[in-house]
Amino acid sequence: MVGFKATDVPPTATVKFVGAGTAACIADLITFPLDTAKVRLQIQGESQGPVRAMASTKYRGVLGTILTMVRTEGPRSLYNGLVAGLQRQMSFASVRIGLYDSVKQFYTKGSEHAGIGSRLLAGSTTGALAVAVAQPTDVVKVRFQAQAQAGGGRRYQSTVNAYKTIAREEGIRGLWKGTSPNVARNAIVNCAELVTYDLIKDTLLKANLMTDDLPCHFTSAFGAGFCTTIIASPVDVVKTRYMNSALGQYSSAGHCALTMLQKEGPRAFYKGFMPSFLRLGSWNVVMFVTYEQLKRALMAAYTSHEAPF
Repeated sequence: MVGFKATDVPPTATVKFVGAGTAACIADLITFPLDTAKVRLQIQGESQGPVRAMASTKYRGVLGTILTMVRTEGPRSLYNGLVAGLQRQMSFASVRIGLYDSVKQFYTKGSEHAGIGSRLLAGSTTGALAVAVAQPTDVVKVRFQAQAQAGGGRRYQSTVNAYKTIAREEGIRGLWKGTSPNVARNAIVNCAELVTYDLIKDTLLKANLMTDDLPCHFTSAFGAGFCTTIIASPVDVVKTRYMNSALGQYSSAGHCALTMLQKEGPRAFYKGFMPSFLRLGSWNVVMFVTYEQLKRALMAAYTSHEAPF
């Protein structure tokens, strides 16, 4: 067995809640530059037609985007919005991942055998609930990642300043801008991510192909990241564009999607696909492996505290 061994006592809802938020923060710390590169690629050319956008392309590919940002804005630009990102994960991942098993058990009325319908319903529920709680942190994170620091034209000076400025200039509703596409995105992402991970892991264990340890968690997480990227990329691009847009630029998320289609064509919906996959794949691996180990470590500490002798 690799890593911490599973305890006889199943993890409590509190352990899952805390463990999910902590694991997601660790994953964000490691993969944040890829997420920033993804955002820059997704918003590139949004105010131009396809011909002009190709002619004035600033970022090309994952590595090219990262190198361009480091050269023109400095290495710290790769971590623009990190504070808001960590705030987002502590509130967002704790709900959508930490409460997934509890909600799944609620829908199956406590049964250990959950069908795919119950898993999808649980994933949609926790994904949508998480957005309602954490949307302002997501808006601020995207705005920070999108702003270029070169030339001194920064949109916001700090995380607190961003929250205050958005609330002052756009109203409280501005902090929940893009909630509809984000609910759609995260219901899809949560289902693709958690349900795929759940199914792959269950299949590997039931077929005795792997045991419940790090290799199994790694394989399941990588598969979940790949499936999630393919399914969620279009709505993720629309969400990023809409949340980063100036006041009045788009009347709705649907208008944003239609504008993208008309001006840039269908391929615009998969802008930033490679950094999305690299980020989601690596994020899922780090998050799920860390989450599984944290649950075991926390439960081991809990049981040893309850029964010290």
